[in-house]
Amino acid sequence: MRKFVIATKNKGKLKEIQEILDGLDFEVVSMEEMGITKDIEESGSTFEENALIKAREVYKACGEIVMADDSGLEVDYLNGAPGIYSSRFAGEGASDEDRNNKLLSLLKDVPFEQRKARFVCVIAVILSDEEYFTVRGTVEGYIGFEPKGDNGFGYDPLFFIPEYNMTAAQMKPSKKHEISHRGKAMRMMLEELKKRLDL
Repeated sequence: MRKFVIATKNKGKLKEIQEILDGLDFEVVSMEEMGITKDIEESGSTFEENALIKAREVYKACGEIVMADDSGLEVDYLNGAPGIYSSRFAGEGASDEDRNNKLLSLLKDVPFEQRKARFVCVIAVILSDEEYFTVRGTVEGYIGFEPKGDNGFGYDPLFFIPEYNMTAAQMKPSKKHEISHRGKAMRMMLEELKKRLDL
């Protein structure tokens, strides 16, 4: 069975990706399981550039098919911030709670209709030295006034999706995968993989 290496150390993200890829003829492993522990500096200026930087570094180290994603939250009122800095938004070593609190403080007194936001996920896949591709998934919503829900991770407890009248963290994982930025990008990636690898 071919290995499919996920270039992440984020346990929540890894679990989500394994659930989405379940049933494919791949052994899904993390970069750490492949013995790759180095920190990769995301020096790009877009989600696409950062995803490719990560995927290429891990591919160089293992030579297997590698998938990396770069994802984040764009808030219109904050001119697209935190964007590519979503995980570093509240400084190094900050928790999800710290990041959510910072976001809430920046949006203090901002009315609901001006709190429009989207999650973006760009996935890069390196198949060989010559062949790679990227796909982009998004989901639209609003930033709520307080965290709600215990599922998910990151900004999920603040990300309110009007069609479902709940936050991403209040959704069942299966529902979230269906509509999430990562779920959409993963399905696009699967389509592309099937075409390119004849799965």
